[in-house]
Amino acid sequence: MEEFYKKYSSLVYHYLISLCQNKEIAEELTQETFYKAIKGVRKFKGKCKVSSWLCQIAKNVWSDYLNKEKKINTVSFDNYYVNNLLIEKTLENEIEDRNEVINLYKQIHKLDEKTKEVFYLRIKGEFSFKEIGDILDKSEEWARITFYRGKIKLKEELEND
Repeated sequence: MEEFYKKYSSLVYHYLISLCQNKEIAEELTQETFYKAIKGVRKFKGKCKVSSWLCQIAKNVWSDYLNKEKKINTVSFDNYYVNNLLIEKTLENEIEDRNEVINLYKQIHKLDEKTKEVFYLRIKGEFSFKEIGDILDKSEEWARITFYRGKIKLKEELEND
């Protein structure tokens, strides 16, 4: 069990960080994920990768957490923007920058569920396309193409605003 945890805990933790944006909550939910995985290991039929199975459990644990705590998944706004569109600015530009970031996240929120998930994993979770493919049980190429197409769509939407 210890080897199993050592092998996959970092992946699950980073996946949860991409969802909740909080290290303490991600640590707690990682533990809960492994607890549920160990409890339900007999249900695992091997039809997908272990990492995909664990990330699905983590996603369900996150959803349960939100429902239990009646919290809304909010994305923290920081000084990073897709493709470095947002750089640190002076105080007088801060309000304008925050509006740009809010607009970006509004546009990301409008994307289909899979594309949105790829964006959050890539931007906030800082996962590689290969890792994203593994997490979502897809190929690295699928993750790369989904991100690229989403980025094109976002650019078009942001230019129209």
